[in-house]
Amino acid sequence: MELRQLRYFMAVADELHFGRAAQKLHMSQPPLSVQIGRLEREVGTPLFVRSTRRVALTAAGMHLQESARRILDEVDAVRADMRDYVGGLSGQLTAGFVSSANYTVLPEVVRLFRARRPKVSLTLVPLTSGEQFDRLRAGTLDIGIVRDELPRTGVGADSLSTAVVFEERLVACLPAGHALADRAEASLQDVIAEPMIAYPRALMPGYVDRVTELLAQAGRMRVVEEVVHQETALGFVAAGVGISILPESVRQLVPPSIAVVPLAGSPTTRLLAAWRTRDDESAVRGAFLECLRDAASA
Repeated sequence: MELRQLRYFMAVADELHFGRAAQKLHMSQPPLSVQIGRLEREVGTPLFVRSTRRVALTAAGMHLQESARRILDEVDAVRADMRDYVGGLSGQLTAGFVSSANYTVLPEVVRLFRARRPKVSLTLVPLTSGEQFDRLRAGTLDIGIVRDELPRTGVGADSLSTAVVFEERLVACLPAGHALADRAEASLQDVIAEPMIAYPRALMPGYVDRVTELLAQAGRMRVVEEVVHQETALGFVAAGVGISILPESVRQLVPPSIAVVPLAGSPTTRLLAAWRTRDDESAVRGAFLECLRDAASA
């Protein structure tokens, strides 16, 4: 039994007229009659009572009509679902993100994406950039929001594609009573003289390289603590352990005990979308990237 035969049967069952059914199917009546005859022989019983005046369904025909309608509706639903999937309107997307994206693009991109793609299941996973590189290469993330450029060597160096989605200034976070706290800007020379709360390069390679190369223009950093989360860094800053270089969006987190001072020269840090270079083009991923760009420009 073929789906084509079921569609032929349903046309006749709905019209109860072979001529009208043939017109509906854009075919001539004799081949339609032949197909219905083959279907009846296959199921082993007549499906229609035929006379010169009328066509009617037999009891077996009525039973098949109910089953065939359900089957064809399911097939049409699968076809529509696949059209949606190929067009990026349905499916799943797993997106990683660095914590600082929470204070810039992430809330708006999630709102936009869920409004534009309500049938896509979106899973968000908070991860450092380094963790995202590992999971992107392993295929367990579809897209990541990472901080600053990919490392030149090592994990993620050659297998990922990126697109810049957001850029913001770098700032120095200092105890509120610090000598630099009231300045409009802090020079690199001022910053390099201070004990530094820094971050592990294995987890944040792009960001660590960006800050290291920037401060290397003024001298060598004196790192007194390495932390993973910027909230932890701010705790050490508030306690007077040292200062930390962070994206300007950190202003949304800092308590009154911490001053935020932009770096002189307005150096910036960037959020990038990252995905596996060898992956096929994904309409769902493309839609998420479009939402990222729209969220950044909002």
